[in-house]
Amino acid sequence: MRVLGVDPGLTRCGLGVVDSLPGRRAALVAVGVARSSTEDDIDRRLLAIAEQIDEWIDLQAPDVVAVERVFAQHNVSTVMGTAQVAGIAMLAAARRRIPVALHTPSEVKAAVTGSGRAEKAQVQTMVAKILGLAEVPRPADAADALALAICHLWRPAGALAAPQRSLQAMTSAQRTWAAAEHAARRPTRG
Repeated sequence: MRVLGVDPGLTRCGLGVVDSLPGRRAALVAVGVARSSTEDDIDRRLLAIAEQIDEWIDLQAPDVVAVERVFAQHNVSTVMGTAQVAGIAMLAAARRRIPVALHTPSEVKAAVTGSGRAEKAQVQTMVAKILGLAEVPRPADAADALALAICHLWRPAGALAAPQRSLQAMTSAQRTWAAAEHAARRPTRG
């Protein structure tokens, strides 16, 4: 399976492609960022990101697109741009009939490190280790996109479809994953 991970952002949108290998391993295919200029109007910025995502999808031919689920932040303008770019990525995949999966930051951290509360640097270090890279991909958005792709590859079978699955039958990382997914589905009060 080939997964394109998308870490949405208006200035830098992380893009990372990984292939699954036997034995719960992953191989780096491509990594980079789609960029837009802060000097452009929002419509031009979104178009620039959309065109780059389209190019990545057409070139890399992923089986699925994994996008970071946008969560509420204090800075409304930041979360709006992030949500708009996430929508662009989902639309680009849908136009090509490629399935889309959304993963929260906690789910990604749990899948890659075993802890849903891992620090960003720990996630990036694990991404490099998992993919056998000599150094952490830069910028951070690129490493985050790879983490999303790995997260999707490694998600526990039936994690979303079978919430009644016995906790005793899960590994520690799978229990952490399930807890992160459960927390993500709880309604927020605000």
